[in-house]
Amino acid sequence: MFPENFLWGGAVAANQCEGAYNEDGKGLSIQDVLPHGIKGKRTPGPTEENMKLVGIDFYHRYKEDIKLFAEMGFKVFRTSIAWSRIYPLGDETEPNEQGLVFYDNLFDECHKYGIEPLVTLSHYETPLHLAEQYDGWVNPKMIEFYKRYVMTVFKRYKDKVKYWLTFNEINSILNSPFMSGGIATPKEELTESQLYQAIHHEMVASASAVQIGHKINPEFQIGCMILSMPVYPLSPDPADVIKAMEESHLHDMFTEIHVHGEYSGYMKRYMREHNIEVKFASGDEEILKNTVDFISFSYYVSVCATADEKKNVRGEGNLLGGVPNPTLKASEWGWQIDPRGLRYILNTFWDKYRKPLFIVENGLGARDQLIDDGKGGKTVNDEYRIEYMRDHLIQVREAIEDGVNVMGYTSWGCIDLVSASTAELAKRYGFIYVDRNDDGSGTLNRYKKKSFEWYKEVISSNGENL
Repeated sequence: MFPENFLWGGAVAANQCEGAYNEDGKGLSIQDVLPHGIKGKRTPGPTEENMKLVGIDFYHRYKEDIKLFAEMGFKVFRTSIAWSRIYPLGDETEPNEQGLVFYDNLFDECHKYGIEPLVTLSHYETPLHLAEQYDGWVNPKMIEFYKRYVMTVFKRYKDKVKYWLTFNEINSILNSPFMSGGIATPKEELTESQLYQAIHHEMVASASAVQIGHKINPEFQIGCMILSMPVYPLSPDPADVIKAMEESHLHDMFTEIHVHGEYSGYMKRYMREHNIEVKFASGDEEILKNTVDFISFSYYVSVCATADEKKNVRGEGNLLGGVPNPTLKASEWGWQIDPRGLRYILNTFWDKYRKPLFIVENGLGARDQLIDDGKGGKTVNDEYRIEYMRDHLIQVREAIEDGVNVMGYTSWGCIDLVSASTAELAKRYGFIYVDRNDDGSGTLNRYKKKSFEWYKEVISSNGENL
């Protein structure tokens, strides 16, 4: 049974849906020069091929979209604040008032329907100036820039937003240093010491945000956000089991620091053995003790690990690599589908950390076909999405039965948006179809998919109909 106050909803990110990349004083973000997603090449400036410059025009259509979310019965809506709307360059001392007003209006619109905003402070959208001038989070100055930005939005929205996340999928910096950490140094030139120094700066910034937020409003609930991905041993060979443990540790360290306020023994060993030097500034150790109120995470895939080099073949679709699991099917984009992995990760997090858990991203990217609905309108018959989500939500229910404290569930891309990994709109996640294509054509009209009514029933029955 899902708890009575379970927070059902959906999730988006500013850079993937808002558009209006140069309106009302907004500065450029790293997303404005990433027209082909995580693995694509950067461009010197914004180019027409970049779908994110327009996104789904949420900036101008948010009222229409939030009304649709309310119709589905959302209790919570996860979005992010585009840092470069508030501080266009990132290092100014005064914020951009027009940017602040936009989010005032957005949060007011949510409250009009009784929807609680869940706000990510930094969701893969570091101001481009901070990447180019300071090399992003490699530079300790970033901590002060972030703190200034955080203090501004915490004060401004202290009575409008209760739930906050500090950094989206913070551990993705290991594989995507530019998108995740605004680090302009090419990945192949970045040393491990630089990378882990950047991670340390983010950790100090995240803990500082918790400290600042709790002072401004003690009612704030501030969480970390982790890209979760169970790592299974490829075989029962103990060497594979240890390999899976070690690969898990590289990501677990992020949650460990957020929850326990210090570096774990296994990370100290890893840094020692890899000659990684991380400088702690005076007071860092103390700041890290400002730990999070809850753990939020994304869940899409699980992977395997093996100590056998011959079998160590990386899966193309998985953001963080990993060996494909021979027992699982995959989506069109090569992401392996493993609903039970969600129950597994919920239990793992709960057993280790005993903090409330929030699933803030989960969903299926698929090619949808818009068809006539037989009533003069249009729809998408996305049974495949319903099946995917039902299978995952049943496992969430199982974890709750196991005694895990799960706060809520926000499906990723509750309305179609531009994909982070590939920067295309053809990879659709939503319950709402947006008529825009990868060549830029389309009306931007919104249409309810079959999954819209299904999710509405899930929420109204509090998961009883699963």
